[in-house]
Amino acid sequence: MNLETIEIKAFVPARELAESIAFYEAIGFEATMESDELAYLRFGKTSFLLSQFYNPEHANNFVMHMLVSNADDWYRNVEASDVVAKFAVRLSPPDDRPWGIRDFTLIDPTGVLWRIGHVIPAEP
Repeated sequence: MNLETIEIKAFVPARELAESIAFYEAIGFEATMESDELAYLRFGKTSFLLSQFYNPEHANNFVMHMLVSNADDWYRNVEASDVVAKFAVRLSPPDDRPWGIRDFTLIDPTGVLWRIGHVIPAEP
């Protein structure tokens, strides 16, 4: 029996698919497939599906967590992309969390909350 998994992806909701694609491309993701209802977004080996689906209650309670090698570098990348001004989104600065992650939050144009962070190395 072979129970190997290949990948797992979330269908991230988008109120306006084109606007959401532009937002994610501005912070470095690449849309490798687009249709009227769906887009496949990728950054390196990390990817997700963006779906033309909007229910305010769902979108405002949807959370994505992206583990990165350096949250501070990612934060600077997001700041430099100027998405806060261009898309009227919210961004909070990185902070060390009690659960051992240094992360920041970013809320996309649809209301999806992203927590982008790295594991805080254990002290010797």
